[in-house]
Amino acid sequence: MTTNPVHEDGHDDRDGHETHQGYGAADATPLVGYAVLAGVFTAGIGTFTAVARRRGVRLPDRVPPWDVALLGTATYKMSRVLTRAKITSFVRAPFTRRAGQGEAAEVMDEPRGSGVQRAVGDLVACPFCTAAWVMGALVCGYAVAPRATRLASAGLGALTVSDFLHYAWTWTQQSTEG
Repeated sequence: MTTNPVHEDGHDDRDGHETHQGYGAADATPLVGYAVLAGVFTAGIGTFTAVARRRGVRLPDRVPPWDVALLGTATYKMSRVLTRAKITSFVRAPFTRRAGQGEAAEVMDEPRGSGVQRAVGDLVACPFCTAAWVMGALVCGYAVAPRATRLASAGLGALTVSDFLHYAWTWTQQSTEG
């Protein structure tokens, strides 16, 4: 009888080294891919910070609550557009496969592949995950070009209000028709 030399904790009896297979031998979580993405995000924020500091960008002393609400609404909407809109499928296609139709005009994609491809698929198929990246971009924009970022965020906010109005209209029609 042959035993698996890799223990559930990732320890490999053959050479005494960790195998880094994730949380266990059967787990397919792409931890290395996640680490790569976390490194890219951190490097991007770090690079932005260094360049902004070198160019003398002054950060705002405070961020008014209405700007936080505006940036939050814009983050919500942009993350939905990137992860659920049919029109942005070309961004997700190398990393995901179509899993089905969502509500309204949204689509549901699921990650595919392994390693970094799977990690990116997890990111671009999840509006909550993508929101952190969108927020990072919007906050960086807000630091260097607050007026332009507010304008773009206002547009995304208006799109969010429009979505709610579409849902309200549809609900009203369905309620009155039966």
